[in-house]
Amino acid sequence: MTSFILRAAVVALGLWLASQWIDGFHFADQMTLIYAALLLGVVNALVRPLVLLLTLPLTLVTLGLFVFVVNAGMLALVAWLLPGFTLHGFRAALLGAIVVGLAGWVGSWFIGPRGRVAFVVQRGPPP
Repeated sequence: MTSFILRAAVVALGLWLASQWIDGFHFADQMTLIYAALLLGVVNALVRPLVLLLTLPLTLVTLGLFVFVVNAGMLALVAWLLPGFTLHGFRAALLGAIVVGLAGWVGSWFIGPRGRVAFVVQRGPPP
């Protein structure tokens, strides 16, 4: 559960950055931003794998670039499901998906692959 909350916080940061940098990407308030981060995590866990499987031939033909379109679609689905989160056009969804993806990529450096913040413990006398 902790890893889901950490990743949702990173996604919320990415969504906030996208709302600051991209025209046509808006949240009504901060609670809508938090709900959008949680809902995007659920959508990415449940819907995105099925969509990626169904679009695998197109993803292979485009050498993986179609995944950006899938990510923009997942963001648009969250905007459609959540009142107070508006996207104005495909460009806003695509750029927002890129910003959120980059924030998640940078956040995974600090969180780690298992979703836990790792600490290095040195045993023995200092060198």
